[in-house]
Amino acid sequence: MPSFNPKNREGFGGRITIALYRIAQAVECLLRDRGKKQRLSPAQIQALLFLNYARPGVRTIGGLAYRLGVTSATSSGVADALEQKRLLQRRPLLEDERVVMLELTPEGRNEAERLEDVLDEIEAAVNALPETEQAALLRATQSIIRRLQAAGYVRVYEMCWGCQFFRKDLHPDDPRGPHHCAFMDAPLPEPHTYLECPDFVPLQP
Repeated sequence: MPSFNPKNREGFGGRITIALYRIAQAVECLLRDRGKKQRLSPAQIQALLFLNYARPGVRTIGGLAYRLGVTSATSSGVADALEQKRLLQRRPLLEDERVVMLELTPEGRNEAERLEDVLDEIEAAVNALPETEQAALLRATQSIIRRLQAAGYVRVYEMCWGCQFFRKDLHPDDPRGPHHCAFMDAPLPEPHTYLECPDFVPLQP
């Protein structure tokens, strides 16, 4: 039922849908306002945060395109703009020079750190709720996200802890890393386990 028509908002579904839409509008507004202050577009802000926290293997034009939900051409344009601002640099992958990695410069990392609080207004509104309501909201939004993710509308990036593919301390003496990723079938260094990964699949409750 079309939720934009006020006549259709008598039930919980329509009212909650519009509430989520208004929160999405608030996020867009926060990104635009911060972008004006730091002379960045919303896409550039999201790119900086992505490159600062994503695991190394996905810091590419394709990885950025997937994260932003845009074409590779658009992703390349975002990277070009950040490169012109000296916030990003391209470098070929040592193992395969056909693959170009995107790496934040020191200035880019500093800029990303200044963006850390961009969603603080949203978090403050959530923290103002009683803890029981926060818990219920978390369960509800996670359920909505899982359904939207299955439909291809949401791309979830999370760190290894809590992922079905994560094997803690599987080979503690391996110099490449003490943990293991079953998805990549490769060792994981401790620092990489705290980075966001697009292959994250949550543990079943």
